[in-house]
Amino acid sequence: RADSGINILILWGAVIKQGFAAQQWLTFRQALTLGGHVRKGERGTTVCYADRFTPRAELERVARDGGEPDVVPFLKRFTVFNAAQCDGLPEHVLGAAPVAPERETVPLAEATIAATGADFRIGGDKAFYVPSEDYIRVPPQPAFFHQIDYYRTCFHELGHWAGHPKRLDRDQSGCKGSNPYAREELVAEMASAFVCASLGIVPTVRHASYLGVWLDVLREDCRAIFRAASQAAKAADFVLSGKRENAPEQREAAA
Repeated sequence: RADSGINILILWGAVIKQGFAAQQWLTFRQALTLGGHVRKGERGTTVCYADRFTPRAELERVARDGGEPDVVPFLKRFTVFNAAQCDGLPEHVLGAAPVAPERETVPLAEATIAATGADFRIGGDKAFYVPSEDYIRVPPQPAFFHQIDYYRTCFHELGHWAGHPKRLDRDQSGCKGSNPYAREELVAEMASAFVCASLGIVPTVRHASYLGVWLDVLREDCRAIFRAASQAAKAADFVLSGKRENAPEQREAAA
């Protein structure tokens, strides 16, 4: 299954640091189940799993007295290994995502954009999203020096689009140069990277001018990267799902 939130960034960092060729990860037990094994001496990467549960005592109290049960959040960690750290795994586990063509349209990306139902307007020399009117404008693809950047830009703007109040309902009220604006840009840029990676397009962080502001945000709030990664993963999932309207239960989960 696909990882989400901060785990995406943790595993990307591990791939870059250790030079792995692909993003297939397994636990020690999963490698054995597939007929392979982790090579002796390999060091794993720690990822985390967050959820919540309802204690049995709470269920009994609600059954007796009524009301809503209290839930207990929990966070646990576990160790995974890259497929490159294992031997004896089947071929389908070792396969990497196909490389996208550099200067041609990418049919899967085109289909993903179309499936969102977003109001896309092609033209001009700047890309932006207008929350008040809920539309996206991007320059025509030939205007990009590297045409693949057209898709990276489209998915960046769709990251903003997914945060509209009638979808994932993120705070998009920040003015340019402010911390809320920088947080929203960080979410949109990571959402674009997550979507691109899912479609086999090499993701990049292109907005170098924002890096200083992002670093200021991260220095002020050590949890900002976790929230941004979580919100970016939800935006990427929303874009990839092709849903035009966000169900109430999804909005509640996003909140």
